[in-house]
Amino acid sequence: MVKVGIVGGTGYTGVELLRLLARHPSVRVTAVTSRKDAGLKVADMFPSLRGWIDVLFSTPDEAHLQECDVVFFATPNGVAMHDVQALLSSGVRVIDLAADFRLKNIQEWEQWYGMTHASPALVAEAVYGLPEVNRESIRGAQLVANPGCYPTAVQLGLLPLIEAGIVDTSRLIADCKSGVSGAGRKAELGSLLTEAGDSFKAYGVGGHRHLPEIRQGLAQICGQKVGLTFVPHLTPMIRGIHATLYARLQRDIDVQALFEQRYEQEPFIDVLPAGSHPETRSVRGANLCRIAVHRPQGGDTVVVLSVIDNLVKGAAGQAVQNMNLMFGLPESSGLEIVPLMP
Repeated sequence: MVKVGIVGGTGYTGVELLRLLARHPSVRVTAVTSRKDAGLKVADMFPSLRGWIDVLFSTPDEAHLQECDVVFFATPNGVAMHDVQALLSSGVRVIDLAADFRLKNIQEWEQWYGMTHASPALVAEAVYGLPEVNRESIRGAQLVANPGCYPTAVQLGLLPLIEAGIVDTSRLIADCKSGVSGAGRKAELGSLLTEAGDSFKAYGVGGHRHLPEIRQGLAQICGQKVGLTFVPHLTPMIRGIHATLYARLQRDIDVQALFEQRYEQEPFIDVLPAGSHPETRSVRGANLCRIAVHRPQGGDTVVVLSVIDNLVKGAAGQAVQNMNLMFGLPESSGLEIVPLMP
């Protein structure tokens, strides 16, 4: 059994990790940390886990994380970078669900996240945890940087086009919508029901911290810098991301066949039939990315529709997928979940 610790188990990502790991056949959760709630039963905070998770919250000092096989950091940005080195030195493998190790350019990371990086030497060692691109590197990784939610939806949607070299990578557009759980489980005015309900707005148009992560991933695929306009929006729903992606085709090609062939062997990518329009509710609670690809009026603009659950394939589910790869487990272990309807 893989012994698992979770640092920061009181947020939406933390509880989603616990939900997925509770039924994982090869995992035992031994520690869940929270300084504020130490001593409280995890199931008392999250009644949905009653009968599934029988662990108390503990402080990081009392959690004996060095005895775990893998530790997930479901913490705010800037936390893991202070604590990871000690765990790695003890032979523990680490998956960080925050952004501390995603960007290879330290100066760029510090610019976007507004703090000095505490462990720049580890950034080069970290493997970016997008399995559909870096599967083999993830298998041998000691430290995995789990991708962000928007970057997951956007990169998976554009990946086949960029790999094939058939689109103008200087003028890509990502028009994305997310549910309010993407803001985290914290008291924040803009996330209140009365503020976010019955409303719809764009934000971060001048620059969002996921922009350099998406650019970095796409540039890795095509071998050169990309031009990307990324506009996120907040929608009055709890879960889900819908990414509408635009690119200009440089040669005529059957894009439907391209996507079907690229993702044919991917367990968590579902390319829908031609003409489809995926809905966020079709992936709710599951580690799935559903994709539809269009060429309106048969023109040279390709429109890709990519939907994920931001808390699962966009966070905790992808982290479990990475853990499975790191420990030689079946990649879909613990993740064979039928989406929730309605």
